[in-house]
Amino acid sequence: MSDSVSSPTAERIVTATAELMRRQGYGSTTVKQITAAAHAPIGSLYHHFPGGKQQIAASALRTSGAAYIQLLPMLMDPYPDLREAVLCAFTAAAEQIEQSGWMNMCPVGTVAGEIADSEPELRAVTAEVIDDWLDRGGAYFRARGLAPAAADDFTIAVLGALEGAFILSRTLRSTAPLVTAGQAMAAYLDTLPVAETSGAATVSAGEEPGTN
Repeated sequence: MSDSVSSPTAERIVTATAELMRRQGYGSTTVKQITAAAHAPIGSLYHHFPGGKQQIAASALRTSGAAYIQLLPMLMDPYPDLREAVLCAFTAAAEQIEQSGWMNMCPVGTVAGEIADSEPELRAVTAEVIDDWLDRGGAYFRARGLAPAAADDFTIAVLGALEGAFILSRTLRSTAPLVTAGQAMAAYLDTLPVAETSGAATVSAGEEPGTN
């Protein structure tokens, strides 16, 4: 069963579902709410998504996940120094969540925690999205100079710190968890090896090659 988005109506349905799940999760999102938010008749919804709510949710998670990971280079590319990039990315996330009124930033994390034990098909979709984040994040940090294994480890740490800090910040109504998480990730980065270059030994991320 395909969950591809192939028309403006289908796009509206997927976008509306992603927004509803971001705000209230999967269980609280109903087909009636989706049709109202997407300004689409229920017949059109089932025409595009015969699998109903679960198929729409899967498409919304994949679409949101693909958009969410694009924030990584968008937030970090302006900073040549990776440590500064990490700090600024977490600070930007803190500012955004505060300005939004402490709303969740992405439906993937919301749904992943909610359905992990109750909706195996959607759990597989969220795992697929998160695996893609880890692959793309690892590739990004390798391109920024980290050694391959270190880049993969750092991606897991950053994603875990970010998602955990989002929960704490929303609950406490405070930017401190995100800011502190960013500082912790920057400190961790300083301990990681960079990729070896021709004739140069592996060095920590805070050093220039050849300074060991």
